[in-house]
Amino acid sequence: MIDIGVNLTSSRFDKDRDDVVARAKEAGVTAMLLTGTDLESSPQVAALAAQYSDFAYSTAGVHPHDAKTVEDIALPTIRELASLPHVVAIGECGLDFNRDFSPRPQQEAVFEAHLRLAAELNMPVFLHCRDAHERFMAILTPWLPQLPGAVLHCFTGSEQEVRECLEAGLYIGITGWVCDERRGEALRAIVPLIPDDRLMIETDAPYLQPRDLKPKPKSSRNEPCYLPHIASVIAVLRQQDTERLITQSVENTRRLFKL
Repeated sequence: MIDIGVNLTSSRFDKDRDDVVARAKEAGVTAMLLTGTDLESSPQVAALAAQYSDFAYSTAGVHPHDAKTVEDIALPTIRELASLPHVVAIGECGLDFNRDFSPRPQQEAVFEAHLRLAAELNMPVFLHCRDAHERFMAILTPWLPQLPGAVLHCFTGSEQEVRECLEAGLYIGITGWVCDERRGEALRAIVPLIPDDRLMIETDAPYLQPRDLKPKPKSSRNEPCYLPHIASVIAVLRQQDTERLITQSVENTRRLFKL
């Protein structure tokens, strides 16, 4: 199985990063996509992907939280990283109107800059959207015909939003959010709506540890080794065989990112 969202540069992995990767492999994870979230972490995840070259790939981008740090809208650092063979997508990029850590006009400008670069380089995009669906789709939609594909990672939106994303041709990344019967109730209800050939699975580690893990881990840190549990919960919600779901999600991931 492939974990499409791992924040392996997080300081929460500093003491045992190699062990985290080893545990993921032991759990049956066959590849990981490491997430670049700003101009500092994107080179770092590219280096980690090279370090774990038999196992890891990476993205290069600036999360909307960090859009305020972008001074050159041409994104020269991201462009340079995109030329590396193990960098397979532009992003994480998009909009986040939930926390507004960056001014919304700057978020929008940086988001569009990523889309422009991805279209020029013919690369897929790794997307983020929170509480900004209408504006997100307005910016994204005109670019979609020029892009080879896109995944909206860590989807937590509504039924109407997932339907619009699917109609636009997006892949949907689902995390352990579905393992929380409180916060994840709405998402659990709409996961069955995602077609088999549009679903991807991820941990978003070290965030969003599945709440229903048993025995409960001593640490609240999420890890890629928990991906099989997330996949099994998604399979139950979709009334599917877990192995079939994993196989299909791997095919989808390899198709989009040309792995």
